[in-house]
Amino acid sequence: MSSYIPNTAAEQKEMLAALGMTSPDELFSVIPKELRASELKLESGKSELEVRRIIEGLASTNTRYSAIFRGAGSYDHYIPAIVKTVTSKEEFVTAYTPYQAEISQGVLQSIFEYQTMICELTGMDVSNASVYDGAVAAAEAVLMCQERKRQTVVLSGALNPQVVQVIKTYCASRSIPVTVVPAKDGGTDAEAMAAAVNGETACICFQQPSFYGVIEDAEALCAMAHEAGAKAVMSVNPIAMGVLKTPGECGADVAVGEGQPLGIPMGFGGPYLGFMAATQALMRRLPGRIVGQTADDNENRAFVLTLQAREQHIRREKASSNICSNEALCAMTAAVYLAAMGPDGLEECAKQCYDKAHYAAEALCVVPGVELVNDKPFFHEFVTTCPVPAETLNKALAEKGILGGLPVEGGILWCVTEKNSREQIDALAATVKEVCGK
Repeated sequence: MSSYIPNTAAEQKEMLAALGMTSPDELFSVIPKELRASELKLESGKSELEVRRIIEGLASTNTRYSAIFRGAGSYDHYIPAIVKTVTSKEEFVTAYTPYQAEISQGVLQSIFEYQTMICELTGMDVSNASVYDGAVAAAEAVLMCQERKRQTVVLSGALNPQVVQVIKTYCASRSIPVTVVPAKDGGTDAEAMAAAVNGETACICFQQPSFYGVIEDAEALCAMAHEAGAKAVMSVNPIAMGVLKTPGECGADVAVGEGQPLGIPMGFGGPYLGFMAATQALMRRLPGRIVGQTADDNENRAFVLTLQAREQHIRREKASSNICSNEALCAMTAAVYLAAMGPDGLEECAKQCYDKAHYAAEALCVVPGVELVNDKPFFHEFVTTCPVPAETLNKALAEKGILGGLPVEGGILWCVTEKNSREQIDALAATVKEVCGK
């Protein structure tokens, strides 16, 4: 079967009519017009070689950063060479779905190993085979917690704004009320969240560390939710789990997160990996598929698709989700990365992120007008004030091959990982001083 399915002009017109539209442009109306290209600026009659040279010439004008100090959901970590070596093997890259266990043992085992590592990373009982990305994982987790008498959702305003948007979209499709409690000092306003939780609340959802880098009191938030009879969904940075308490230790019911830091390149935004893990009590509510270990007729170790709570396999009204696949290659990438790093390596990576971020914060705050916006503990992201427009500062940094922090309300959100050297951090601070001192 071809991966490309063409359709005629008449069929396109019919599909548009079903959507209440008259042209394909309406499908992309949410994208600003200035970002949409109506046609390629290429002369007609060009050969493939000529077009390739033109495109490569355009690509060569892109800014190449020698140092990255921006995170906000996508992180620049070192990826050991063995990760790509293993995951680029033809037998793993070939796309197929492991329905027939007897001929899919390799892929099934890789998924099983991934699930095991995610459980160890999060301290939870069971993990699924992954979903599309961290935002989808959070939204699916919120739906998992729904009960007949508990439907509302309370979100921390310190969640990644994009994750909040995805959760709201999921909930809107099911008419589920969502309350977002504004952040306080870069983290969750615990008192306001407690006031928002009531007898109709299905769950709360918060991020550890928060979008603004603050290390939350996760145990207290989970306990507060449970006292009110609600469940706690905890979205975590997987690298931070090398030094922080796991969701399991904090009492979370569901742990989710973006798996991109686990050996997956930033890749201009994807493809990424959504990991999900839960307590034993919620196992049958996990979306997608779960690979289990068993034994064959000869008592040899074997792997099978154990649970598949999706519409393709069970009646729609009983399905917990319409997730129909998983990020198999990305999940394997995360598993290879975790195996290569090991517990000690992951802890060392997390410690370097922490230490270098605090060194950077100290170096930046020497600059007049630059200071931390709060005194809360942080992992490898933090927000500082900026005495000049953030765009002005980032432009100056870009000219020196440095990708600056993300402009946010009140200042700039910086991120430092193990890849940032002392020299890079010093160069960052020097440029900030040069720009802000004018």
